[in-house]
Amino acid sequence: MTLEQAKEKLVKFGQEHVLKYYDELSEAQKQELLDQIEATDMSILEACKHKEDLAQKGVITPLAAMELSEIEANKESFTATGLEAIRAGKVGALLLAGGMGTRLGSDNPKGMYNVGLTRELYIFECLINNLMDVVRQADAWIHLFVMTSDKNNDATISFLKEHDYFGYKAEYVHFFKQEMAAATDYEGKIYLEEKGKLSTSPNGNGGWFISMKNSGLLDLVHSEGIEWFNVFAVDNVLQRIADPCFVGATLQKNCVVGAKVVRKNAPDEKVGVMCLEDGKPSIVEYYELTEELMNAKDAKGEPAYNFGVILNYLFKVTDLENMMEKKMPLHIVEKKIPYLDEQGELVKPEEPNGYKFESLVLDMIHQMDSCLPYEVVRNKEFAPIKNKTGIDSVESARALLQENGVQL
Repeated sequence: MTLEQAKEKLVKFGQEHVLKYYDELSEAQKQELLDQIEATDMSILEACKHKEDLAQKGVITPLAAMELSEIEANKESFTATGLEAIRAGKVGALLLAGGMGTRLGSDNPKGMYNVGLTRELYIFECLINNLMDVVRQADAWIHLFVMTSDKNNDATISFLKEHDYFGYKAEYVHFFKQEMAAATDYEGKIYLEEKGKLSTSPNGNGGWFISMKNSGLLDLVHSEGIEWFNVFAVDNVLQRIADPCFVGATLQKNCVVGAKVVRKNAPDEKVGVMCLEDGKPSIVEYYELTEELMNAKDAKGEPAYNFGVILNYLFKVTDLENMMEKKMPLHIVEKKIPYLDEQGELVKPEEPNGYKFESLVLDMIHQMDSCLPYEVVRNKEFAPIKNKTGIDSVESARALLQENGVQL
Protein backbone atom coordinates (compact mmCIF):
# COMPACT_ATOMS: atom_id res chain seq x y z
CA MET A 1 0.00 0.00 0.00
CA THR A 2 1.33 3.44 -0.94
CA LEU A 3 1.04 6.53 1.25
CA GLU A 4 -1.62 7.94 -1.09
CA GLN A 5 -3.68 4.75 -0.89
CA ALA A 6 -3.36 4.76 2.90
CA LYS A 7 -4.55 8.38 3.06
CA GLU A 8 -7.52 7.52 0.87
CA LYS A 9 -8.55 4.65 3.16
CA LEU A 10 -8.05 6.71 6.32
CA VAL A 11 -10.11 9.63 5.00
CA LYS A 12 -12.94 7.24 4.16
CA PHE A 13 -13.09 6.03 7.76
CA GLY A 14 -12.15 9.31 9.48
CA GLN A 15 -8.81 7.99 10.81
CA GLU A 16 -6.31 10.43 9.24
CA HIS A 17 -4.77 11.15 12.69
CA VAL A 18 -2.84 7.84 12.63
CA LEU A 19 -0.35 9.41 10.20
CA LYS A 20 0.42 12.25 12.65
CA TYR A 21 4.05 11.10 13.20
CA TYR A 22 4.61 9.60 9.74
CA ASP A 23 7.40 12.02 8.78
CA GLU A 24 9.35 11.15 11.95
CA LEU A 25 9.53 7.43 11.09
CA SER A 26 12.34 5.50 9.44
CA GLU A 27 11.64 4.00 6.01
CA ALA A 28 11.14 0.56 7.59
CA GLN A 29 8.72 1.97 10.18
CA LYS A 30 6.80 3.83 7.48
CA GLN A 31 6.35 0.61 5.52
CA GLU A 32 5.25 -1.29 8.64
CA LEU A 33 2.62 1.37 9.39
CA LEU A 34 1.33 1.34 5.80
CA ASP A 35 1.13 -2.47 5.92
CA GLN A 36 -0.80 -2.29 9.17
CA ILE A 37 -3.23 0.28 7.76
CA GLU A 38 -3.78 -1.95 4.75
CA ALA A 39 -4.45 -5.03 6.90
CA THR A 40 -6.83 -3.31 9.35
CA ASP A 41 -10.57 -3.76 8.83
CA MET A 42 -11.83 -0.25 9.55
CA SER A 43 -15.43 -0.95 8.56
CA ILE A 44 -16.04 -2.38 12.05
CA LEU A 45 -15.29 0.97 13.74
CA GLU A 46 -18.66 2.42 12.76
CA ALA A 47 -20.23 -0.12 15.12
CA CYS A 48 -19.33 2.12 18.10
CA LYS A 49 -22.18 4.41 17.10
CA HIS A 50 -24.86 1.74 17.51
CA LYS A 51 -23.21 -0.68 19.94
CA GLU A 52 -26.41 -1.00 22.02
CA ASP A 53 -28.05 -2.78 19.07
CA LEU A 54 -25.27 -5.38 18.83
CA ALA A 55 -26.20 -7.11 22.07
CA GLN A 56 -29.83 -7.74 21.11
CA LYS A 57 -30.84 -11.37 21.65
CA GLY A 58 -33.64 -13.18 19.85
CA VAL A 59 -36.25 -15.47 21.42
CA ILE A 60 -34.52 -17.98 23.74
CA THR A 61 -35.89 -21.52 24.08
CA PRO A 62 -34.30 -24.71 25.49
CA LEU A 63 -32.06 -27.07 23.51
CA ALA A 64 -31.92 -30.58 24.96
CA ALA A 65 -28.48 -32.09 25.58
CA MET A 66 -27.42 -35.66 24.93
CA GLU A 67 -27.05 -36.80 28.52
CA LEU A 68 -24.58 -39.24 30.08
CA SER A 69 -27.07 -42.14 30.17
CA GLU A 70 -27.72 -41.95 26.40
CA ILE A 71 -23.99 -41.59 25.68
CA GLU A 72 -23.18 -44.63 27.83
CA ALA A 73 -25.88 -46.73 26.13
CA ASN A 74 -24.44 -45.94 22.67
CA LYS A 75 -20.77 -45.63 23.62
CA GLU A 76 -19.53 -48.56 21.53
CA SER A 77 -21.31 -47.44 18.37
CA PHE A 78 -20.38 -43.76 18.75
CA THR A 79 -16.73 -44.62 19.47
CA ALA A 80 -16.48 -46.91 16.42
CA THR A 81 -17.88 -44.14 14.17
CA GLY A 82 -15.47 -41.59 15.66
CA LEU A 83 -12.43 -43.83 15.33
CA GLU A 84 -13.31 -44.53 11.70
CA ALA A 85 -13.37 -40.77 10.96
CA ILE A 86 -10.08 -40.20 12.84
CA ARG A 87 -8.30 -43.07 11.05
CA ALA A 88 -9.50 -41.66 7.72
CA GLY A 89 -7.79 -38.34 8.60
CA LYS A 90 -11.09 -36.46 8.71
CA VAL A 91 -10.63 -34.94 12.19
CA GLY A 92 -8.20 -32.13 13.07
CA ALA A 93 -7.57 -30.59 16.50
CA LEU A 94 -7.32 -26.84 16.93
CA LEU A 95 -5.86 -25.27 20.06
CA LEU A 96 -6.73 -21.65 20.90
CA ALA A 97 -3.48 -20.61 22.59
CA GLY A 98 -3.17 -16.86 22.05
CA GLY A 99 -3.35 -15.92 25.73
CA MET A 100 -0.67 -15.00 28.24
CA GLY A 101 -0.32 -16.25 31.82
CA THR A 102 -0.64 -12.75 33.31
CA ARG A 103 -3.42 -13.66 35.76
CA LEU A 104 -1.31 -16.60 36.93
CA GLY A 105 1.61 -14.28 37.67
CA SER A 106 3.56 -15.29 34.57
CA ASP A 107 4.90 -13.26 31.65
CA ASN A 108 4.92 -16.34 29.40
CA PRO A 109 2.22 -17.80 27.14
CA LYS A 110 -0.44 -19.46 29.30
CA GLY A 111 0.33 -22.91 27.88
CA MET A 112 3.87 -22.70 29.28
CA TYR A 113 2.61 -22.56 32.87
CA ASN A 114 3.95 -25.38 35.06
CA VAL A 115 1.18 -27.11 37.06
CA GLY A 116 3.52 -29.79 38.43
CA LEU A 117 4.45 -30.05 42.11
CA THR A 118 7.23 -32.66 42.23
CA ARG A 119 8.02 -32.50 38.51
CA GLU A 120 7.56 -30.17 35.57
CA LEU A 121 4.13 -30.58 33.96
CA TYR A 122 3.11 -27.77 31.64
CA ILE A 123 -0.40 -26.91 30.44
CA PHE A 124 0.70 -27.60 26.83
CA GLU A 125 2.05 -30.96 27.98
CA CYS A 126 -1.25 -31.91 29.67
CA LEU A 127 -3.19 -31.15 26.49
CA ILE A 128 -0.79 -33.03 24.21
CA ASN A 129 -0.88 -36.01 26.61
CA ASN A 130 -4.68 -36.02 26.33
CA LEU A 131 -4.52 -35.91 22.53
CA MET A 132 -1.89 -38.68 22.52
CA ASP A 133 -4.39 -40.96 24.28
CA VAL A 134 -6.56 -40.80 21.14
CA VAL A 135 -3.58 -41.14 18.77
CA ARG A 136 -2.74 -44.41 20.53
CA GLN A 137 -6.37 -45.56 20.63
CA ALA A 138 -6.87 -44.88 16.90
CA ASP A 139 -3.31 -45.79 15.91
CA ALA A 140 -3.38 -42.67 13.73
CA TRP A 141 -1.85 -39.21 14.04
CA ILE A 142 -4.17 -36.18 14.16
CA HIS A 143 -3.17 -32.81 12.71
CA LEU A 144 -2.86 -30.30 15.55
CA PHE A 145 -3.25 -26.63 14.63
CA VAL A 146 -2.13 -24.08 17.24
CA MET A 147 -3.43 -20.51 17.10
CA THR A 148 -0.98 -18.11 18.74
CA SER A 149 -1.04 -14.31 18.97
CA ASP A 150 1.34 -11.48 18.11
CA LYS A 151 2.38 -11.42 21.77
CA ASN A 152 3.18 -15.09 22.26
CA ASN A 153 3.85 -16.64 18.83
CA ASP A 154 7.65 -16.87 18.97
CA ALA A 155 7.78 -17.99 22.60
CA THR A 156 5.13 -20.68 22.00
CA ILE A 157 6.87 -22.15 18.95
CA SER A 158 10.31 -22.08 20.63
CA PHE A 159 8.96 -23.73 23.79
CA LEU A 160 7.20 -26.57 21.97
CA LYS A 161 10.23 -27.17 19.72
CA GLU A 162 12.58 -27.21 22.73
CA HIS A 163 10.39 -29.85 24.38
CA ASP A 164 10.13 -31.85 21.16
CA TYR A 165 6.36 -31.21 21.14
CA PHE A 166 6.10 -33.46 24.23
CA GLY A 167 6.33 -36.52 22.02
CA TYR A 168 3.93 -35.35 19.33
CA LYS A 169 5.05 -35.83 15.71
CA ALA A 170 6.37 -32.44 14.54
CA GLU A 171 5.02 -32.82 10.98
CA TYR A 172 1.49 -32.92 12.43
CA VAL A 173 1.83 -29.62 14.34
CA HIS A 174 0.97 -26.36 12.52
CA PHE A 175 1.08 -22.80 13.89
CA PHE A 176 -0.74 -19.67 12.79
CA LYS A 177 -1.25 -16.24 14.32
CA GLN A 178 -4.58 -14.82 15.35
CA GLU A 179 -5.47 -11.68 13.42
CA MET A 180 -5.64 -8.38 15.23
CA ALA A 181 -8.37 -5.75 15.36
CA ALA A 182 -7.91 -2.03 15.98
CA ALA A 183 -8.50 -0.59 19.46
CA THR A 184 -10.21 2.81 19.66
CA ASP A 185 -11.34 5.59 21.95
CA TYR A 186 -15.05 6.00 22.74
CA GLU A 187 -15.57 7.93 19.49
CA GLY A 188 -14.21 5.09 17.38
CA LYS A 189 -10.86 6.80 16.68
CA ILE A 190 -7.96 4.32 16.51
CA TYR A 191 -5.35 4.76 19.22
CA LEU A 192 -1.62 4.75 18.44
CA GLU A 193 0.50 2.59 20.75
CA GLU A 194 3.71 3.84 19.12
CA LYS A 195 4.35 6.62 16.62
CA GLY A 196 4.40 4.09 13.82
CA LYS A 197 1.99 1.50 15.20
CA LEU A 198 -1.77 1.32 15.57
CA SER A 199 -3.09 0.00 18.86
CA THR A 200 -4.54 -3.47 18.26
CA SER A 201 -5.79 -6.52 20.16
CA PRO A 202 -6.66 -10.11 19.13
CA ASN A 203 -9.94 -10.34 17.19
CA GLY A 204 -11.64 -12.70 19.68
CA ASN A 205 -11.84 -16.50 19.82
CA GLY A 206 -14.41 -16.43 17.00
CA GLY A 207 -11.65 -15.16 14.71
CA TRP A 208 -9.84 -18.50 14.61
CA PHE A 209 -11.17 -19.74 11.27
CA ILE A 210 -10.66 -16.49 9.31
CA SER A 211 -7.16 -16.22 10.87
CA MET A 212 -6.40 -19.79 9.83
CA LYS A 213 -7.73 -19.22 6.32
CA ASN A 214 -5.70 -16.02 5.90
CA SER A 215 -2.56 -17.84 7.05
CA GLY A 216 -2.88 -20.18 4.05
CA LEU A 217 -3.44 -23.34 6.12
CA LEU A 218 -6.80 -24.15 4.50
CA ASP A 219 -4.87 -25.57 1.54
CA LEU A 220 -3.39 -28.16 3.91
CA VAL A 221 -6.82 -28.85 5.43
CA HIS A 222 -8.22 -29.59 1.97
CA SER A 223 -5.25 -31.62 0.75
CA GLU A 224 -5.28 -33.74 3.93
CA GLY A 225 -9.03 -34.31 3.70
CA ILE A 226 -9.83 -32.81 7.12
CA GLU A 227 -13.61 -32.44 7.40
CA TRP A 228 -14.01 -31.66 11.12
CA PHE A 229 -12.21 -29.45 13.62
CA ASN A 230 -12.24 -30.06 17.36
CA VAL A 231 -11.63 -26.55 18.69
CA PHE A 232 -10.55 -26.25 22.32
CA ALA A 233 -9.15 -23.67 24.73
CA VAL A 234 -5.68 -23.77 26.25
CA ASP A 235 -6.76 -23.45 29.87
CA ASN A 236 -8.70 -26.70 30.51
CA VAL A 237 -6.07 -29.29 31.38
CA LEU A 238 -8.48 -32.25 31.68
CA GLN A 239 -10.39 -31.94 28.43
CA ARG A 240 -10.52 -34.84 26.02
CA ILE A 241 -9.49 -33.79 22.52
CA ALA A 242 -10.68 -35.46 19.30
CA ASP A 243 -12.68 -37.71 21.63
CA PRO A 244 -13.90 -40.56 19.39
CA CYS A 245 -17.20 -41.00 21.26
CA PHE A 246 -17.98 -37.26 20.95
CA VAL A 247 -17.00 -37.22 17.27
CA GLY A 248 -19.10 -40.32 16.57
CA ALA A 249 -22.17 -38.98 18.40
CA THR A 250 -22.05 -35.70 16.43
CA LEU A 251 -21.70 -37.58 13.14
CA GLN A 252 -24.45 -40.11 13.91
CA LYS A 253 -26.86 -37.32 14.90
CA ASN A 254 -26.11 -35.50 11.61
CA CYS A 255 -25.23 -32.27 13.43
CA VAL A 256 -22.76 -29.77 11.95
CA VAL A 257 -21.53 -28.74 15.42
CA GLY A 258 -20.95 -30.67 18.61
CA ALA A 259 -20.49 -28.86 21.93
CA LYS A 260 -19.19 -30.52 25.08
CA VAL A 261 -21.21 -29.36 28.09
CA VAL A 262 -21.28 -29.97 31.83
CA ARG A 263 -24.28 -29.96 34.14
CA LYS A 264 -24.23 -26.63 35.99
CA ASN A 265 -23.31 -26.81 39.67
CA ALA A 266 -25.64 -23.88 40.50
CA PRO A 267 -28.33 -21.95 38.59
CA ASP A 268 -26.09 -18.85 38.55
CA GLU A 269 -22.77 -20.57 37.73
CA LYS A 270 -20.66 -18.35 35.50
CA VAL A 271 -20.77 -20.44 32.32
CA GLY A 272 -22.53 -19.83 29.02
CA VAL A 273 -25.47 -22.22 28.46
CA MET A 274 -26.67 -23.99 25.32
CA CYS A 275 -30.07 -22.93 23.98
CA LEU A 276 -31.98 -22.12 20.82
CA GLU A 277 -32.22 -18.50 19.74
CA ASP A 278 -34.93 -17.83 17.18
CA GLY A 279 -34.90 -21.58 16.52
CA LYS A 280 -31.15 -21.85 15.84
CA PRO A 281 -28.44 -23.20 18.18
CA SER A 282 -26.98 -20.52 20.42
CA ILE A 283 -25.24 -19.83 23.71
CA VAL A 284 -26.52 -17.42 26.34
CA GLU A 285 -23.79 -15.97 28.51
CA TYR A 286 -24.31 -16.31 32.27
CA TYR A 287 -24.81 -12.54 32.70
CA GLU A 288 -27.57 -12.59 30.06
CA LEU A 289 -29.63 -15.24 31.91
CA THR A 290 -32.74 -13.66 33.38
CA GLU A 291 -34.33 -14.95 36.60
CA GLU A 292 -37.09 -16.42 34.44
CA LEU A 293 -34.61 -18.42 32.29
CA MET A 294 -32.60 -19.46 35.35
CA ASN A 295 -35.70 -20.90 37.01
CA ALA A 296 -37.35 -22.42 33.90
CA LYS A 297 -37.97 -26.20 34.04
CA ASP A 298 -38.10 -28.86 31.32
CA ALA A 299 -40.64 -31.71 30.97
CA LYS A 300 -38.71 -33.79 33.55
CA GLY A 301 -38.88 -30.97 36.08
CA GLU A 302 -35.15 -30.26 35.72
CA PRO A 303 -33.67 -26.80 34.95
CA ALA A 304 -34.28 -26.10 31.24
CA TYR A 305 -30.96 -24.23 30.84
CA ASN A 306 -28.79 -26.59 32.81
CA PHE A 307 -25.80 -27.33 30.57
CA GLY A 308 -22.78 -25.03 30.46
CA VAL A 309 -20.28 -24.97 27.58
CA ILE A 310 -16.60 -25.67 28.29
CA LEU A 311 -15.16 -24.30 25.00
CA ASN A 312 -14.66 -27.68 23.36
CA TYR A 313 -16.49 -27.77 20.02
CA LEU A 314 -16.56 -29.93 16.91
CA PHE A 315 -17.17 -27.93 13.69
CA LYS A 316 -17.77 -29.19 10.16
CA VAL A 317 -15.31 -27.52 7.77
CA THR A 318 -17.77 -27.06 4.86
CA ASP A 319 -20.16 -25.19 7.15
CA LEU A 320 -17.32 -23.03 8.46
CA GLU A 321 -16.46 -22.11 4.88
CA ASN A 322 -20.08 -21.23 4.13
CA MET A 323 -20.15 -19.11 7.28
CA MET A 324 -17.28 -16.99 5.93
CA GLU A 325 -19.66 -15.50 3.38
CA LYS A 326 -21.80 -14.05 6.20
CA LYS A 327 -20.74 -11.23 8.49
CA MET A 328 -19.95 -12.43 11.98
CA PRO A 329 -21.63 -10.53 14.83
CA LEU A 330 -19.31 -8.06 16.50
CA HIS A 331 -18.72 -7.62 20.22
CA ILE A 332 -17.47 -4.29 21.49
CA VAL A 333 -15.64 -4.63 24.80
CA GLU A 334 -14.67 -1.74 27.05
CA LYS A 335 -10.99 -2.02 28.02
CA LYS A 336 -7.93 -0.19 29.36
CA ILE A 337 -5.88 0.60 26.25
CA PRO A 338 -2.33 2.05 26.41
CA TYR A 339 -2.04 4.99 23.97
CA LEU A 340 0.05 7.98 22.88
CA ASP A 341 -1.26 11.30 24.20
CA GLU A 342 -1.19 14.63 22.35
CA GLN A 343 2.51 15.03 23.24
CA GLY A 344 3.37 11.60 21.85
CA GLU A 345 3.94 10.16 25.35
CA LEU A 346 2.75 6.64 26.20
CA VAL A 347 -0.09 6.57 28.74
CA LYS A 348 -1.14 3.41 30.58
CA PRO A 349 -4.66 4.15 31.84
CA GLU A 350 -5.93 2.99 35.25
CA GLU A 351 -9.55 2.90 34.03
CA PRO A 352 -11.19 1.71 30.79
CA ASN A 353 -10.70 4.33 28.07
CA GLY A 354 -11.95 2.75 24.88
CA TYR A 355 -13.10 -0.27 22.92
CA LYS A 356 -11.71 -3.51 21.55
CA PHE A 357 -13.58 -5.39 18.82
CA GLU A 358 -14.07 -9.16 18.94
CA SER A 359 -16.00 -12.00 17.39
CA LEU A 360 -16.73 -15.03 19.58
CA VAL A 361 -16.96 -18.77 19.07
CA LEU A 362 -20.47 -18.72 20.49
CA ASP A 363 -21.55 -16.62 17.49
CA MET A 364 -20.14 -19.26 15.15
CA ILE A 365 -22.50 -21.76 16.79
CA HIS A 366 -25.46 -19.48 16.06
CA GLN A 367 -24.51 -19.34 12.37
CA MET A 368 -25.00 -23.12 12.15
CA ASP A 369 -28.21 -25.06 11.55
CA SER A 370 -27.73 -27.85 14.10
CA CYS A 371 -25.74 -28.48 17.25
CA LEU A 372 -25.40 -31.47 19.59
CA PRO A 373 -24.82 -30.47 23.23
CA TYR A 374 -22.90 -33.50 24.55
CA GLU A 375 -22.69 -33.97 28.31
CA VAL A 376 -19.37 -34.87 29.94
CA VAL A 377 -18.53 -35.62 33.57
CA ARG A 378 -17.38 -32.34 35.11
CA ASN A 379 -14.70 -33.85 37.37
CA LYS A 380 -13.22 -35.83 34.49
CA GLU A 381 -13.16 -33.20 31.74
CA PHE A 382 -13.44 -29.71 33.22
CA ALA A 383 -10.44 -28.26 35.06
CA PRO A 384 -10.14 -24.66 33.81
CA ILE A 385 -7.22 -22.51 34.93
CA LYS A 386 -8.34 -18.88 35.03
CA ASN A 387 -6.81 -17.72 38.31
CA LYS A 388 -3.85 -18.46 40.55
CA THR A 389 -5.97 -19.50 43.57
CA GLY A 390 -9.63 -20.17 44.40
CA ILE A 391 -12.33 -21.16 41.90
CA ASP A 392 -11.15 -22.28 38.43
CA SER A 393 -7.55 -21.89 39.50
CA VAL A 394 -4.18 -23.61 39.37
CA GLU A 395 -5.05 -25.06 42.81
CA SER A 396 -8.43 -26.51 41.78
CA ALA A 397 -7.00 -27.88 38.50
CA ARG A 398 -4.15 -29.60 40.38
CA ALA A 399 -6.67 -31.29 42.71
CA LEU A 400 -8.71 -32.52 39.71
CA LEU A 401 -5.61 -33.76 37.87
CA GLN A 402 -4.64 -35.79 40.95
CA GLU A 403 -8.20 -37.08 41.27
CA ASN A 404 -7.85 -38.38 37.71
CA GLY A 405 -4.59 -40.15 38.40
CA VAL A 406 -2.18 -37.59 36.92
CA GLN A 407 1.09 -37.49 38.85
CA LEU A 408 2.12 -33.95 39.75
